[in-house]
Amino acid sequence: MNAGAVAIAVIMTLGLLAVIAVRGLEHFWPDDVIVADYQVPGSQPRVMAGEVVQAEEVPRARLAASGLPVDVEGGEFMTRELLKVGNREVYGADFSWVVGEWLSNPRKPADLVALERREWGNFYGELLNVKESGQPVAEGDAAWPELQKRIDRIDDLHAGIAKLEKVDIGRINHGLERLRLKARKLELDDKLDAAAQAELDAERAQWDAEYKALESELVALYTGFNRDSITMRTMDGQEKEISLGKIVRAYRPNAMSTLDKLGFYSAKVWEFVSDEPREANTEGGIFPAIFGTVLMTIIMAVIVTPFGVIAAVYLREYAKQGVLTRIIRIAVNNLAGVPSIVYGVFGLGFFVYVLGGSLDRIFYPEAAPAPVFGTPGLMWASLTLAILTLPVVIVATEEGLARIPRILREGSLALGATKSETLWKVVLPMASPAMMTGLILAVARAAGEVAPLMLVGVVKLAPSLPLNGNYPYLHLDQKIMHLGFHIYDVGFQSPNVEAARPLVYATALLLVLVIATLNLSAVVLRNHLREKYKALDH
Repeated sequence: MNAGAVAIAVIMTLGLLAVIAVRGLEHFWPDDVIVADYQVPGSQPRVMAGEVVQAEEVPRARLAASGLPVDVEGGEFMTRELLKVGNREVYGADFSWVVGEWLSNPRKPADLVALERREWGNFYGELLNVKESGQPVAEGDAAWPELQKRIDRIDDLHAGIAKLEKVDIGRINHGLERLRLKARKLELDDKLDAAAQAELDAERAQWDAEYKALESELVALYTGFNRDSITMRTMDGQEKEISLGKIVRAYRPNAMSTLDKLGFYSAKVWEFVSDEPREANTEGGIFPAIFGTVLMTIIMAVIVTPFGVIAAVYLREYAKQGVLTRIIRIAVNNLAGVPSIVYGVFGLGFFVYVLGGSLDRIFYPEAAPAPVFGTPGLMWASLTLAILTLPVVIVATEEGLARIPRILREGSLALGATKSETLWKVVLPMASPAMMTGLILAVARAAGEVAPLMLVGVVKLAPSLPLNGNYPYLHLDQKIMHLGFHIYDVGFQSPNVEAARPLVYATALLLVLVIATLNLSAVVLRNHLREKYKALDH
């Protein structure tokens, strides 16, 4: 019965992961774009173009109840298809439901161009020309290779702009802010004399001169970035001019071979795991969320492991076993069952408002009224998760200590070792696999938590990573993105539900992979420790 239950659980888990993987990863495949004539009974026909995202059988009575001119006597069901039509500025929405029976003359023109844009979603249509400074430089068949060449140029310019804005100008802004706080601190301490003011002015002038040089360079990059444009014509004959600076990539899905589509698919998957989000988190990548999740989990593990081990060692090795110790163990076990949102409220009330506010008043009075640590951030999120997972580490470590034979302790003491030497050289090494088991359980729980993090430091979009080249390099006061919260935000807060749905599956799959990677790393280390100290059992 146990074997059957385990087998069923494994099959269900693998099935769930397979569903998540298929629905998430298929989003990045470049499907063909169909063009068809669509005529609703009693209205003028129109031409539609788009990717078929979903098809389902719907009762005719349901379609008729929605206001469509459906003949309820024609049969029980009709096919309804969801098309990704793009062209949001033309049609008002990226997706449109159509009745399959009203589509006719479907075709897949090889010259149909799909544009992936930084804003406003995809655009489907026919490429008419490429313009430079408003003047056409290529038309007809020559427009496509010219477009690809200029998109490569735009990518280089975009990378240069991103480096200037986020790295160089970000460093200057960070330096100016530190200079402002330094001046404010000197003012509060009554040390802002003429010499100090002159020194501050000289440093500020240096920052300003560097900023002006970068600003002129940035203006030149933006001028080149917005120079080129293209003219597109939709399948129903409307023409639109689109700046190349708004285009991420252009491709012809109907003319791509399987090998071309595999290359495109690989590029999209890599973009998903390495780029920043855009379009209300429904396009681009989720690297900041991956980075925030891993960094927060590592900091949490660094905090919770020593405290959990010390508490377990005291309860098992030093504390007098009596009523008080039993009450403490019961309290620890009960803490493991407290709802996580309660820890979030505790973190917000104690860590953020009490502890963070006190740190601001003592160490950062020059930043007032803007908070430094008196606001949710990476450190408070990590500490909250450490408190949440502390009972797991304590219980696992104490169980490991309890399994160590008493004869080993007595033998070590008989050979002249002190109690502390016995603890460090015999007991703790043998209990290290159990400590790693507690850490594995802590990481698995902490990495998937969402509710408490919404209160203590996780946000929808963080413009910069908490680890960068600006002193002090690791910014524990900064807010972060998190994969679990990203799933919640994209799935339930996105204004574009249809575009967000596949990203929910893809992000969920990635969260599972991140947790599995962290756990496997801990399992490998635990097995290594187990083999290393196996000889002590004999």
